[in-house]
Parts: sequence; structure tokens; C-alpha cells
Amino acid sequence: MCGIVGYLGKRNATPIIIEGLKRLEYRGYDSSGIAIIPDKEIKVYKESGRITELERVLPTPKESSSNIGIAHTRWATHGEPSKKNAHPHLSHNGKIAVVHNGIIENYVALRKQLVKEGYEIVSDTDSEILAHLIEYFYKKDGDITIAVQNALKLVEGTFGIAVINQDNPKQIVAARRGSPLILGIGDDEFFVTSDVGATIIHTKQVIYLHDNEIATIDRDGYEIITLMNNKVEAIISEVDWDISAVEKGDYDSFMIKEIFEQPISVENAFRGRLSEKLSTTRLGGLNIPNSELRKVKKIQIVACGTSWHAGLIGKHLIEKLARIPVEVEYASEYRYRNPIIEEDTLVFVISQSGETADTLAALREAQAKGAKVLGITNTVGSTIARESDGGSYIHCGSEIGVASTKAFTSQVTVLTLLAILLGRMHHTSPTDGLRYIKELYNIPDKIKKILDQNDKIEAIAETIKDSTNALYLGRGVNYPVALEGALKLKEISYIHAEGYPAAEMKHGPIALIDESMPVIAIALKDSIYDKIISNLEEVRARNGRIITIATENDDRVKEFSENVIYIPDTESIFQPLLSVIPMQLLAYHVAKKRGLDVDKPRNLAKSVTVE
Repeated sequence: MCGIVGYLGKRNATPIIIEGLKRLEYRGYDSSGIAIIPDKEIKVYKESGRITELERVLPTPKESSSNIGIAHTRWATHGEPSKKNAHPHLSHNGKIAVVHNGIIENYVALRKQLVKEGYEIVSDTDSEILAHLIEYFYKKDGDITIAVQNALKLVEGTFGIAVINQDNPKQIVAARRGSPLILGIGDDEFFVTSDVGATIIHTKQVIYLHDNEIATIDRDGYEIITLMNNKVEAIISEVDWDISAVEKGDYDSFMIKEIFEQPISVENAFRGRLSEKLSTTRLGGLNIPNSELRKVKKIQIVACGTSWHAGLIGKHLIEKLARIPVEVEYASEYRYRNPIIEEDTLVFVISQSGETADTLAALREAQAKGAKVLGITNTVGSTIARESDGGSYIHCGSEIGVASTKAFTSQVTVLTLLAILLGRMHHTSPTDGLRYIKELYNIPDKIKKILDQNDKIEAIAETIKDSTNALYLGRGVNYPVALEGALKLKEISYIHAEGYPAAEMKHGPIALIDESMPVIAIALKDSIYDKIISNLEEVRARNGRIITIATENDDRVKEFSENVIYIPDTESIFQPLLSVIPMQLLAYHVAKKRGLDVDKPRNLAKSVTVE
């Protein structure tokens, strides 16, 4: 989950790397550090806290001038956030520096062996072991690439690493297994990074390293081999992001920028995928002929966090429109419980980054059991995109805010397209299919109407910002939205919040309700509207403070609501794309009013690439 940046070229590496680190800070911000070779000797500077703390300890530009460097921003796994545990880590002789993302599962055994060999371990991390292990092999044959290769052959676990060696100050060695690493190709310069966002300002030409590949980069070019010493013919890809995608622009945070980008990101998710002529949708990347899709008897959706909530919505829609049973699984539990995959079962894995470790492990487990696995991801070239049997990109653009917003609605949009596609193959009539497609075209404008209520929602946030608990209620397809709303509030405001099916409230959570408990309820006009109104009457009878998300022109909810946020009317299958927007804005404003950093909530990181 940490961020890695490396540079080799003609320019001063330090400012380029620091800029790249700042663009990757959403991947971890417990500590950071940089290693450079300004004058034949490796210099390492590191500090706990944000990257601004690292900048304070850097020497003058002249003293820190170097044409090569590697750097790291950390999300702690082994060892607390501290200066000594920050990366880069130096080898015992101080001549090799390493930055690492991932977890070395057998580090205890490797550590014991290195201590026996006389190596002193100074940090609490598993990553430091790599620096000493590489030095151990480097002493044997004097080739840093071979040393990295031999060291990694002993490693169990995941890694994305970059290594520099003061004996050759014009060379970087990088390698990956289970943790993303990208080689950027510039004009007589090269970049190594865990995310294209760090180098998009400098180059759009990239090589996505695959698992168990090692890249050796020098001023003349690069060479890529495998751990088993097979040469790799690399494929250069072009990143289609614009630099504005990784800039805040006029917004004060990435989160609010990304919330307001949702009319565009949702439209991008369905653009070119609707067929009015056939009253259906198209998802060509699935790589499955319609004849095979029609034979699917069961679907499993596997994901984590916000993506899991999107999967729950997908379950509701697919079962409603196509009458195909759907199971939604936590990726972190999936492979450890020996999942049952029957014939004609189709598995979908959902991950914004395409690198989520638990989801990737679930993908491989499902494939090992003979399932066809399709990915729903945002990231071209990601591991899930490469290893799945097909799938669909959500096309939401770069999402920097740690708390996902536009990726969620884009995932839901793609799952909605899938539900319509499968529905038309089974139980959905052409008339209904065409009605859904025409309404989907209206969703971006309806999201804009909700965003126009931003000031009103900010005022509502003022009334609950000092709460210590909150309850989110929804029913049917909006129950997962209640879960997502509660998660957003927890993630960025640190207020304890729980999402519940509204009817389940009386089976326990109702005991928590009093005059200080805000209850955020989704009560939209649909087939179960009267049922949720009855549930909210139960809350009012116990003096709960109700904030209701309701369908426009619904005056009935005013009777028991402290505040009402109205959203446009729509088909029930599209309600989650609208009802989640007030949830996102409410969480954002509550966190801002509590003086918190909405883009970098404590203890969290954007792309969870470790188990």
C-alpha cells in the first residue's frame, strides 16, 4: 500500500521524486524518505509523518543534487510509524538502499539467518531484511541485478522494490510480485513508481511490470528478466489520463472534486455501451459470447470495502432483472473457506485499483477451481485486468481521495449495465429494457441536481458534526447504500456509524436510539416505501433525530424528519446512483467541520496491496 518513486536521468532527481511522493501520499502517509547519490555516496533522509516533514530535513538543493534517487511514503505493516522504520533502508555496509512495498512473510527466518551472518538489524520492519540480503549476495559476485534476483528467490510474500547501489550510481533495479510497479519511459530519463499518477506530468509511456519480473535501468535503457533469468520483451503502454486528473484544480480536496465529477464519471461508465435498437447494453470486454452468458446459472461477486457494497447492489439488480442467484463474498474470506464453485458459475471480482491483494488472491482461487473470472476495475494494466478472463473497465479516471466516491458510482453503473444485459437475455422485456436505457441517459443530470444542494447538506452536517454515533437505514437496493454511507462517515470523520436494513432496527439497534442519535434514512418512493415509513415512525417514537433522503415532492416525510434531502425520482434500479450522493456530501462536510483531512484519513491508504 506504500508509494514508491524512483528517478534516473539528467535532471536533479530530488525535486522530481518529492513531487512524485506527494502525488502518491494517498497510498500511505505514516512516514517517508529518500535515498540519493549526490557525490559517490548514498545519502538517506527520512522522517515520520507527512512528506512535508521530510522536506524540512532535506539539505539545500545544491547539496541534494543527484541524477538518481529512490523514495517511499509508508503505510505501516511491520513496525510502528517512526523515523527508524521509514524507508529507504540501507544495507549493513551502507552501499545499497532499498524501498519496498509488500510483506515478507518469512522475514523472521531470514532475519535470524542474517543475524548469524553478522548483520545488524536496526528497524522493526520486514523490509530492512531485503537490503541486507541483497548485500549478502552482491558480495559474492558483484552484480546488483543478480544479487536482487538471488535475494528475491528466498523471499516468501509480496514485494514491489527499487534498489540503488553506490558502486554504480547510474543504475536502478526494480522488481515486483503481488505489488504494483511501473517503469516510466521519458526523454533520456526513467521513472519507477507504484502508480502512474506519480509520473504522469513527465511521461505517459509506461511498462507495467508483471509478477516475478526484474527491471535493470541505466542511462542507456532497460532490460527486464524473470526471477528464473528468462528475458522479457516489454510492452510499452500509453496512459490516457490528462494531468488535470491528478490535480485538485479549484477544489480544496480531491474528495470533493471527485464527488462533483460524478455526473461525468457515471456517463463515462455507460458511454458507448447502450443499444436503444436492441433495448440492451454492451460490455464487449467480458470476452464471453452471449450464448455462453445465457447458460450462467449462478454468479459470485467478490470484493472488499466500498467495492463489496457495490457488489451488494449488483446482486439486487441482477436477481431482480435476470433472476440469476448471486452471492456476494468478502475477498478477504473467500479463499480461506474453500468456496463452492459449481458448473455454469461466473465469478466477478471488483477492485478500483486492480491490485487489491485479497481480491487478487480470490481471483486466483476461483480460477484454480475452474471458474471463469471477470474483473471490474478502473486501472488499465493492473494485475486483475491482466489475470482475469475478461471484464469491464469503469472509466472513472484517477481517484486520489482515499475514501472512494466516484469509483463506487462507476462500479454500480457497470453492474447496472450487466444486470440489464443479463435481464434482456432472460426476463426483461424490450419495453422495460428501452425504458431503463432512456432513464440511464438522465442520471448524470439528476446527480447534478443533487450536487446543487451542497450548501443545504453542509448546513445539515453542522447539526450532527459533534455526534459520537450515527445510524444509517435503508431497505432493498438502498440497504447497501446505507452501508456505504455509514462507511464514508466512519472513514473520514471518525464518528462510529452503522448501516442497517431498516426493518432489522427493531431487532437490536433500536436500543441505541435517543434524542442525541442521528438517523440517516433512505425513504424513496418505491414498492416498499410504506414499510420504511413505518420503520422511521418507530425511530420518531423514541426521539431519534431523523435526516431523510426522500423523493422530490414527498411531503409526508417532513412530519417526522429533522431535515430532508430531496433527490429526483428515477427507476428503482437507478436509485443507488442518486441516494449515495447526499451520503458522500454529508460525510465530507462533517469531517471538514471537525477539522480533519478528508483525503488522508488516519490509518487508511488508497490501494490495499497487502493482506
